[in-house]
Amino acid sequence: MLNLPQREVYKRLKDSGILYGYIIPSYDVLHTFSSRYLMEDLTDYMREKGVLSS
Repeated sequence: MLNLPQREVYKRLKDSGILYGYIIPSYDVLHTFSSRYLMEDLTDYMREKGVLSS
C-alpha cells in the first residue's frame, strides 16, 4: 500500500512523533480495529503530518 520498505515506514513514524505520540498511547483502542481501518487511519494521519505525500 505504501510501497516503502518496513524500515522506512518505521523511521518515518518514529521521526514524526506518530509512533510514540499516537500509536503507542492509543494501542489499547487501535488494536480493536480492523487492519484495513488502521492502514487508512495511519496513512491519512501521516499525510496530515506531512510524512507521506498526497
